[in-house]
Amino acid sequence: MSTQFINQLAKFFIKDVQAHCDLPCGVYDPAQARIEAESVKNIMEKYSGLSGEDKTRAVFIKEQRAELVKHHLWVLWTDYFKTEHLEKFPNLHDLFWRATKAAGQTKKSVDPTDGQKLLDLIAEISDIFAQTKT
Repeated sequence: MSTQFINQLAKFFIKDVQAHCDLPCGVYDPAQARIEAESVKNIMEKYSGLSGEDKTRAVFIKEQRAELVKHHLWVLWTDYFKTEHLEKFPNLHDLFWRATKAAGQTKKSVDPTDGQKLLDLIAEISDIFAQTKT
């Protein structure tokens, strides 16, 4: 099939829809970032009791989870939150900036207080998210 034919078919079958976010509400949730951040903090808490290859593996997994936290936060920031949210919650941009920076810090650290800071920032984002779900 030619690209032109596929495009014509798409115009016939695809209808425009309106939604608050990229997909109908209920798809996005800061819980995904929180779950990954909890894993990061749990690894940090157990790190000092590990040795050898277990420490290496723990750091590798912690860094993967921290990167997923950043991914989930950026999806929320770029796909869910809109201009009207920023107008209602003017600290939202700074909050996301600090949260993603905190996720990056947990990649460089094994200090559980860094993990808790990340969880606290995600909790703030979750509070705002809940207020926008009306």
